[in-house]
Amino acid sequence: MGVHNVHERLLPATEDEVGALLDGLASGDGDRLWPGGAWAPMEFDRPLAVGAAGGHGPVRYTVAGYAPGRWIRFAFTGPRGFHGFHELAVLPAGPEHTVLHHTLTMTTGGPARLTWPLLWRPMHDALLEDALDRAELSCTGTVSRPARWSPYVRLLRALGRRVLRTRRRPATGPAAA
Repeated sequence: MGVHNVHERLLPATEDEVGALLDGLASGDGDRLWPGGAWAPMEFDRPLAVGAAGGHGPVRYTVAGYAPGRWIRFAFTGPRGFHGFHELAVLPAGPEHTVLHHTLTMTTGGPARLTWPLLWRPMHDALLEDALDRAELSCTGTVSRPARWSPYVRLLRALGRRVLRTRRRPATGPAAA
């Protein structure tokens, strides 16, 4: 299955201001783009540069291309069945306006042919809109139309929390001894 997914936001900011958001990805407390409070943090094995490996939650990738302040491409390494990339680009849109553009292009195979449309896509779309809200907040101090999670995304997140809680419980009883 071929997937091409685009999200973008026109921001009343310069390319350099929006580019600084891109360069701050995965920088911990200095990251003004990634919605880490609501989503698994974006983390890498080294500072943001070509070859850095990491991801967020079960979604894994390496930095395949990086032009600081302008563009970054991540090549998927997981989950199984994701073959392609996603990228962020800072695009000029006139004086004092810039578009922050995200593209995901991939093919899916195996279980991902089902899990992408049923699980990953709704979660991906919600996460990206949250990130664009953070970009807008960083550039303007407000968000004109905040993204809202659909009931389906809220259900998926609740199920995910339940699975994580179950996996984290320590074993008890005679078999644990």
